[in-house]
Amino acid sequence: MPEISLTVLVLLCLAAAAAGWVDAVVGGGGLLLLPALLLGLPNVPAAHVLGTNKAVAIVGTTGAAVTFVRKAPVRVGLAVRVGLMALAGSMTGAFFAAGISSEALRPVIMVVLLGVAAFVMLRPSFGTAAAGDGTGRPAGRARIVTAIVLAGGGIGFYDGLFGPGTGTFLVLALTAVLHLDLVTASATAKIVNVCTNGGALAMFAYQGTVLWQLAAVMAVFNLAGGMVGARMALSRGSGFVRAVLLTVVFSLVAKLGFDQWNA
Repeated sequence: MPEISLTVLVLLCLAAAAAGWVDAVVGGGGLLLLPALLLGLPNVPAAHVLGTNKAVAIVGTTGAAVTFVRKAPVRVGLAVRVGLMALAGSMTGAFFAAGISSEALRPVIMVVLLGVAAFVMLRPSFGTAAAGDGTGRPAGRARIVTAIVLAGGGIGFYDGLFGPGTGTFLVLALTAVLHLDLVTASATAKIVNVCTNGGALAMFAYQGTVLWQLAAVMAVFNLAGGMVGARMALSRGSGFVRAVLLTVVFSLVAKLGFDQWNA
């Protein structure tokens, strides 16, 4: 592990805790964790930063997922199916990533996110209904297949190809397609994230690009933040998650805009 000052280590741990909290509530914790690692470890190769990021994130995501599964009505089987599809999609996206410019994708993603934000703000009932088809009945087979293909294959592919905001997109897709409330969608997204993070971490570990000692310290804080975030989402309900969702969406737009400006 590279030499890290105590100040940098403390800041990285605080960033890990905040990222775990955000990721548990609505996804998007990587918007905090990955930039913090890049700033705190400026002389470390990017592959090691990415590998360490996954090693930290999977701990918090798993803790949040366990908390949600124990206390929220989550269909674990469906979540695992979406997760396996997302794993395949992310591997495919990563295969094509080298030939596609991320700079060209940023404006498209910003437009999509702004559209999402407008939709959520103009539809106060979005994410407040019970899971089902909008009439109180469980979601049909067609909607489940659509969720697996869109949230799993499509967003998984995006995660491998580009990445920022994947957890947020998962929450939005699961809410829109399956008519889940935002709390249940967040819980389901956590299980999907465990699957995708696990696959990525296995590859990084195989390549030897994980700073395990640093990851272990940060993971403790990420786990604490994730479990606190999950409990707050469960206790405060969909209205709270909706507010955090909008905050994360606008933060993601701002980050992508900043990256585009400096590209």
